[in-house]
Amino acid sequence: MALCSSTTTSTLPQFKPTSSTPSLSLSNSLFLQSNYTSTAHRFFTSHKLSTPPSRQFSLLQPQSTRFSTVFAASASSAAVADVQDKLPADILVTEMKEPNSRVRLSVEVPPAVCEDCYNRIIKEFMKMAKVPGFRPGKEVPENILVGHVGRKNIRQATVESILDRTLPHAMSSVSGRALKDSVRIATKFSDMEETYSSQNLVRYDVIVDLAPEVRWIPQDGYKNLKVVVEIDSEIDAHKASKQELRRRHKLLGSMRIVTDRGLQVNDVAVLDISATTIDQDESNIKKIPSAESKGFNFDTEDGDKVLPGFLDSIIGIQRGETKLFPLVFPESWRQENLRGVHAQFTVECKELFYRDLPELDDSLADKLLPECTTLKQVKESLLQQFLELEQTAKDQATDNAILDQLRKMVEIEIPQSLFEEQGRQLYGAKLLQVQANMKLNEQQLASLSSPRAVKEYLEDQREDIEGIIRQNLAVGDIFKREDLRFSTEELVKEVENSIAEFKRQNQDYDEERVKEQVQEILEGAKVLEWLREHAEIEYITR
Repeated sequence: MALCSSTTTSTLPQFKPTSSTPSLSLSNSLFLQSNYTSTAHRFFTSHKLSTPPSRQFSLLQPQSTRFSTVFAASASSAAVADVQDKLPADILVTEMKEPNSRVRLSVEVPPAVCEDCYNRIIKEFMKMAKVPGFRPGKEVPENILVGHVGRKNIRQATVESILDRTLPHAMSSVSGRALKDSVRIATKFSDMEETYSSQNLVRYDVIVDLAPEVRWIPQDGYKNLKVVVEIDSEIDAHKASKQELRRRHKLLGSMRIVTDRGLQVNDVAVLDISATTIDQDESNIKKIPSAESKGFNFDTEDGDKVLPGFLDSIIGIQRGETKLFPLVFPESWRQENLRGVHAQFTVECKELFYRDLPELDDSLADKLLPECTTLKQVKESLLQQFLELEQTAKDQATDNAILDQLRKMVEIEIPQSLFEEQGRQLYGAKLLQVQANMKLNEQQLASLSSPRAVKEYLEDQREDIEGIIRQNLAVGDIFKREDLRFSTEELVKEVENSIAEFKRQNQDYDEERVKEQVQEILEGAKVLEWLREHAEIEYITR
């Protein structure tokens, strides 16, 4: 209800992913997955001629040709380490930069390469095809083989071979920079077939997202980081331990009905509350729904947590009495639509109680905190607990403030594939949490898992998702720039702990992925440790 105001501290996503939340991962290796099945393979496994299904590659139009670099990919060059196949001639690759850390590679494969691929396909079919009138393995005249297999199937298999052999070479210019699973062919397969048939060469475009560059503003600004950390007064250990002692003491008492006086501090009242706006024109007066409450249990010791002036306005109210009074919502109120609003409150006291508390002395020690024999021990133990909580909260607030500052100091062109990967991971974690809390049925889960639901989430949360990506990339950049390290022992230990947790929860896991996540966690921890040591940090209490 609007009567109460609580301040919450925004917490940025942590580096340590939960078992249901994979963390952001960049890869310097290119993992290209084929989008089609070899025509020759289909033929040999079926042992009969069949018409292959039509293929349609995603057709993406160039968005920008502002920057263009033309180069010849050497016939002996390799895009990735495991490429050994040398081409009989160079292919021509034109690289065009596009927005959001993306490049388009326009590839032209010359006739010499196409002819070599064709000859290989013919030899492959000749070894495996069962042509009537010829013994297995017997050389079959090319024209007869083509007639048996089908010219269209031969052509399709040749184009596929051309793609398989030339794509790694075409990717040589972005080797080490391409993002995992972001490579896609942007030309229709039918267009490649047509060009090959008419010109004996193949042209195709490849779209690939690159690992984005981190630009610091100002340059190396993280080295002179100045951070202001706001600490909530509620986490003050001395104050919090006293409040906890008071809470425990109150639990040991009993409530008594007040019959002969009005409300006093330390009492508890059951109130019916309503409020309207104040305006000279009565037609403009409106109810304030969020300020209405029936049977509100109001502990006067919490008077500092409600609207300023509310407690003072009802002091002295008796059971069955109604009080009317005006109050103004402060400009710092958490509900923006109520800031500065002049309101008329109506409060009816339904019940009134006072606490009958036992004397606070050593005789209550064990009841206040088990295994304590004196009140002094209780106070010291509670204080120690809250000092630890205070330090944890302070460290967390410091880390959050540092991370928030970092994301504001970098400019990064975020690739769409990276945005979608991070967004889907966050949505998946959210969905698992909802499922755990609400036990969704299959239909509800299917609805929330639909492409439309995911797309809406990505659009609604774009700013937050991009902020997380900027933050993580900034941290990774600092780790490399400052040549930070963590020990092998730390890595092995954390990996073992993570795997043990997966097993304990009976969840599947990918050990390599777990290792990647642990590395990211350790990198983040080392960066935050370094930044805390080098940053100028100011703490203020609100």
